[in-house]
Amino acid sequence: MKTLVVCSGGLDSVTLAYKVAHEHTLSTLISFDYGQRHKKELNHAKICADALNVPHSIIDISNVGAQLSGSALTDNIDVPDGHYAETSMKATVVPNRNAIMLTIAYGIASAQNLNAVATAVHGGDHFIYPDCRPAFIKSFETMQNHALNGLSNIKLYTPFLETDKTEIAREAARLNVPIEKTWSCYKGEDIHCGRCGTCVERIEACHLANIDDPTQYKDPDFWQSAVEKTKAGAA
Repeated sequence: MKTLVVCSGGLDSVTLAYKVAHEHTLSTLISFDYGQRHKKELNHAKICADALNVPHSIIDISNVGAQLSGSALTDNIDVPDGHYAETSMKATVVPNRNAIMLTIAYGIASAQNLNAVATAVHGGDHFIYPDCRPAFIKSFETMQNHALNGLSNIKLYTPFLETDKTEIAREAARLNVPIEKTWSCYKGEDIHCGRCGTCVERIEACHLANIDDPTQYKDPDFWQSAVEKTKAGAA
């Protein structure tokens, strides 16, 4: 199955790239410059592509991203600290981002005669991001089957859709993914902040998976209080 992977450079999508390279045929990685607050993740996607010896393209949709205002990832809005299960994390939603990116990815996959587009959406994203949920994924694949009817037959490969970040961390360990060469942090400082939702989720997942995470974090212990706060709120 010749596959294009949408790769942000984060732990999830880099693990997916390694999984595809191990189990199928990894044809190319694509990343998107959508005007996000930093570009460090794109550099890490390139590191992944180089390690797996496949082409990497950065698709510039920053003009589109500039119109998707109101998100902490594209506007001058503070990135919230805490656990992903907190309502404040909805500030990181970029409306329709996955739908836009996947549409472009499908067009590229069709032009290159590929069999699949892979994206690393997972169960931990469902609470906040509507375009990471199973209903969206199923509907999007159906829509693309109609859009490319008679031209291409492309599968939307989402092996993490029903799993959580802990399972992705275990998969990363199984595939010998260099975790320290992935970038998750939303803040884009010299090292991972350890406090934003994606840092907290990443540290917690590696802890629960009982795997080593050599990534440097500015605040490596904050995640514990963030998790406890979420548990207390759910009680």
